[in-house]
Amino acid sequence: MILRPRVEDTRTIGYYLGKVIVGLGTVMLLPMVLGLACNEFNPALDFCIGAQISLIIGILLIKLCDTDKDLSWMQGMIVVSLSWLVAMVLGAIPMFLSGHWHSFLDACFDSMSGFATTGLTLVWDLDHLALSHNFWRHLIMFVGGQGIVIVILSLLVKGTSGAFKMYIGEARDEKILPNVVNTSRFIWLVSIIYFILGTLVLGVVGITEGMPKGSAFFHGACIFMAAFDTGGFTPQSQNILYYHSAAIEMVTIVIMILGAINFRLHYHIWMGNRREITKNIETVAFFFSVSLLFVLVAIGLNQMQAYPYASMLFRKGFYQFISGHTGTGHGTLYAPQFINDWSQLALVGLIIAMALGGAVCSTTGAIKMLRVGVVMKALFQDIKRVILPDKSIVIQKFHHIRDVFLEDHQARTALIITLAYLALYGIGSLVGMLLGYPFLSSLFESTSAAANVGLSCGITQPAMPAALKITYIFQMWAGRLEFISVFTLIGFFVAAIRGK
Repeated sequence: MILRPRVEDTRTIGYYLGKVIVGLGTVMLLPMVLGLACNEFNPALDFCIGAQISLIIGILLIKLCDTDKDLSWMQGMIVVSLSWLVAMVLGAIPMFLSGHWHSFLDACFDSMSGFATTGLTLVWDLDHLALSHNFWRHLIMFVGGQGIVIVILSLLVKGTSGAFKMYIGEARDEKILPNVVNTSRFIWLVSIIYFILGTLVLGVVGITEGMPKGSAFFHGACIFMAAFDTGGFTPQSQNILYYHSAAIEMVTIVIMILGAINFRLHYHIWMGNRREITKNIETVAFFFSVSLLFVLVAIGLNQMQAYPYASMLFRKGFYQFISGHTGTGHGTLYAPQFINDWSQLALVGLIIAMALGGAVCSTTGAIKMLRVGVVMKALFQDIKRVILPDKSIVIQKFHHIRDVFLEDHQARTALIITLAYLALYGIGSLVGMLLGYPFLSSLFESTSAAANVGLSCGITQPAMPAALKITYIFQMWAGRLEFISVFTLIGFFVAAIRGK
């Protein structure tokens, strides 16, 4: 028998959701201030309207649903999944008011793409977008990369139990420090320090490339927020190709890899345990994956002879490849070039890289290297069991911060999430083909959306069908949250309708 949710459940969910909305409205004040400082009064008004709507809704929810109860696991998961949907809608308000999105659905698409650190975009005339709106596009990536809920509620939640439940709901299943509040603060400390250093480096590189100082540091800040949070937005419509700079490409490769590393690994590196880099199952799996798949991509590119020189093949091929593997989506190619210049073998190698992704507890999406490593270890364990005598006891272990003995439930969980991602990639591909797009292009775009990558082969544009926009929005949302909180929300609505 399915039990109908209690009024108290709805009240607790509404209270904490209200806090998230208030936090989101407060964040909108930053681009508003930037707009006023840059004499962009109409854009500043857009953010004033968005902030007012958010604050009014948030405060009303807090007052109407006031409670002193902590969150249960179910409530925490529902707050997380609803928060990302609400953030998408509210974050889209100033975008839509700018006039650079053809419809509110298009603005919601870019808002979800930003918060989910995907990077697919439907913006029109990006090159003439106001600085404050451009800053907002990248700021929501910075917020989304750390986790919308945990960023806001780590400062607002009464106690750490509820915050931990939402931390898990945002697809972060590893604590770095003893409690989730300190963990969240460490993640922000790492991000802000890297932000300052990355912006300085990118700004200096921009100045040496001939950009004005103010523009160089603004572009540097935006590019860093998108690269470190593996998002892929840039201030210009040509993405990283706009800069025609090998130096910027090299710097962003380093930033993308840093963003794809587990924050827990960052902590141990900062604490001086640098040997963890070469021992950790995630970094080892990432190294082998990059090595093997890029060979596949390079062979495919060589087949087409699109890049006559090895240096050009490496520069163009490796940049798109590492951008896809880290889930960033920065590119130095025009979208149609993936179909016109890359062979099917090269595209398949890139699609696999996008599908696998980076590390758990990082800003990247997709299946992730820890799960790939665990599944492979479980496969080797089963092979050993078949080969060795029946009485043999087979013990498999892996190193992830510490030595861990592989257990069946770990392999089962990793395999279930992997299969769920593969199903999500397939659903988007099927919808694309039903709407008339070729198989490989549909698979490429679907994987990019569901794995929160952001590379496009040309399907994602304002003129694509609304059904495909909604499909990609769902993929970006479900892929970023890694399904558990999404399934919980669906179950909650089913229980509300059919429960007794």
